[in-house]
Parts: sequence; structure tokens; C-alpha cells
Amino acid sequence: MTTQRMTGTRIREKRMDLGLRQAAVAEAVGVSPSYLNLIEHNRRRIGGKLLADIARALGVETHSLSDGADRDLLDQLRNAAALAGDRAEVARAEELVARFPGWAELVTMQARRLASQDERVRALTDRMAHDPFLATALHDLISAVTSIRSTAAILVSQEQIDADWQRRFHENIHNDSLRLGKSSEALIAYLDAPEESNQSSDTPTGQVDDFLARNGYHLAALEDGSAAPGDIVAQSGLTGAAAALLAGICAQYAADAQALPRVPFAEAAAACGYDPAQLAVQFGVDFATILRRLPCLPPDAGHPPMGLAVCDASGALLYLKPVPGFAMPATGGACPLWPLFGALSRPSQPLRAEAILPGPAAQRLLCYAIAVPMAVPHFDMPPVLRSTMLVLPDMAEGTAQPVPVGVSCRICPRAACASRREPAIVGTATAL
Repeated sequence: MTTQRMTGTRIREKRMDLGLRQAAVAEAVGVSPSYLNLIEHNRRRIGGKLLADIARALGVETHSLSDGADRDLLDQLRNAAALAGDRAEVARAEELVARFPGWAELVTMQARRLASQDERVRALTDRMAHDPFLATALHDLISAVTSIRSTAAILVSQEQIDADWQRRFHENIHNDSLRLGKSSEALIAYLDAPEESNQSSDTPTGQVDDFLARNGYHLAALEDGSAAPGDIVAQSGLTGAAAALLAGICAQYAADAQALPRVPFAEAAAACGYDPAQLAVQFGVDFATILRRLPCLPPDAGHPPMGLAVCDASGALLYLKPVPGFAMPATGGACPLWPLFGALSRPSQPLRAEAILPGPAAQRLLCYAIAVPMAVPHFDMPPVLRSTMLVLPDMAEGTAQPVPVGVSCRICPRAACASRREPAIVGTATAL
């Protein structure tokens, strides 16, 4: 129902809220009760002087009757309706907002709370799965509890136990209890610590990711040639394996920047709508180089944010640049439906696919991917492949059927997915 046709409904609701009879309002504005009844049921258009007279009779401003429902609230309500799938009467959302704005606000508030809780569950799940300290602490807790339970089971058995052995068992329970207490205290202190203090990476890959994220994944010194890859590594302060990983990334970055200088490449990318296929033909470079180079364009220069993922033939992530709406588990367990992994079965063939994530917003992503051999092939040896995927978020709805993807099975609500490896810990009532 259009906004204009909802004017009658707002008149009727306001009149009833004031306890006025239809005949009294009709008499006050100089129309018949039957005509006012048609107006209130949206069967007659209304405007101008008559609308102003009715507003005056009801003691309200004209715009409160003629204007449509609150746009922001209406948009939120429609997003919330996606949680119910086809069961929600989306076409009547404006009527609900106009007639019962309080209830509409309650529905949207609950939808926001659900979305926030789902996001929190995803974050905690990823942390439980990939946090080394948390995994170790939980293992220590389980080991201590198991040891205490086993020793206690022996002590309460019906068998006669020598006094010396009883003393040893009691001592073991005491020591395990102390260990359990210390592990519990350490775990509680870790979980209660400020969130930022728990985010420091203690793995080489995590340290490299932190460095790249702080620099916005854009290394200006390598762009203009004012620094060599080794200089960037030295300035990063990273050592050991982390320094070696960063050195490889910087070397690739420098080679890509030399093959595709930023200024002409950025202008050409913007002109063709960031189409990797056109750019590969225009600059005469391979498709994978274009996919790696596009996410290096800084968003603050007017370029859209772009994500990038690189993996080896086992599916293990070697590089990840997340963007809003796109992320992958850093240590495995990602959804196998991403084109990043599909490209591994079709080496050297560029792939283009629209992906859609689960959830109320049902965000669409445009993905380009290709898997290329990294070494000269040999007989009787599998090829050494590396797959690269470019991700452009916030895509408008296209004509192609999108691929339903997720982050990982544990936090994906699509219950009927044929690729599911394990049950989800979030609700699976609706396959969004």
C-alpha cells in the first residue's frame, strides 16, 4: 500500500485515539460521515484544504497525516522481516509502522539484538576454535578434572586400599585441585581482560596480518620505490618466521607494483568499473596479478573496499585481507563453497561468481578467482597450485543466481547445505 493511500489509515487511527466519533469529525470538516468513512479506508484520495481541516479537527499537524511512515524504521522493519522468510507480510510493513509504531520499534530492536548476539557468537566461536591460549587452557582444565575424577573413583571403590596408597591418592587429588584452581583463575583472567589485550597475535601469520592491517594493506613505500622489501621488513620490527612471511608478501607486492604502476592502473580500474578481465587485457598481465593488485588501491582515494584471499592446494589460507561483510577463518574450516576453493579444481581458468551470505541483510559479494601453478609441472607429481580470490562487497542484486556461502559450518544457519561438515551452534530454523 503506497504512502499516499495510508493517509486514511492515519486519520482513522488518530480519531480513534482521541475517542472522537466519525460523525462528529465529518460534521466539523463539512463532509458526510459516509465520505469520511471512504477516506479512512483509503478508498478516496485526500489533500489540500480538506486534509488541513481534518488535521485541525484532530489537533495535529497536516504532515503527520500525509507523510509516510518513518523511512528508517520502515527499512529496519523490512530487514527484520527477512528473519521470518516468506512468513512475514513485508507488503504490509508500512501499515504496521503507521498504525503501531511502538510495536514496529520493538520488532526492529529485537532484530538488532539478535543480529548483535549472532555476531558475538561468531566471534566467540572463532576465538574458541583458533585461539591457542584458550585451547591450551581448556585442555588443562579437562585434564585436571579427568584426573581428579579417576582418582576419586578409586578411593570410593569397595576395594580395600593400603593406607600408603590412600595418602598418595589424596595427595594427587590435592595437587590436581590446585592445578585446576590455577588454570581456572588464568582462564577467567584471560576472558575478563579488555578485548584489545587478547587480540595480540602470538603466531607469525597473525603478526604479519596485524602489521598489514595497521598499514591498511597499502605499502606506499613499495608503490613509489622509495623502499625495498627488506626495508619494510626491517621497519616492521618482526623477526623469525614472521619476518620471512612478510618478506615474501612484500616481494610480491613490489613486483606487482612495478608491473602495474598505481596511478595509471587506478585510473584504468575506475574507468572500467574494476573489471579484472578488461584490466588483464589492457595491461597484458596475468589474471592473478590483477586480482592481487586491485585490493592495494587505497579506499580513501575513492576506490571501493576490496577483499583478497590466497590459499594453497590444500585450502590453507596464505593471505587474507578482510573487508566489511567478508572474512574467513584464518586457520582453516572455511566454507568450501567459496570460488577460492572451486578454482583449485579448474586450474588457470578465471571464475566469476556472485556469492550471498546468510543472515537478515543477505549481503551479496562479487568474487573473481583463479588458481595457477607455482612451479614447472613434473610427471607423476601433483601440480603446485595457488588460488587467488578478489571480493567486492555491497553489490546490488544481479541477474545471476548467487552462490550461498558462509564463513564456516559452525556459525552458518543453512541447515540443508550439502557441504555441511558439522552442526551449527546458531539457529538453523530458516535457511537464509
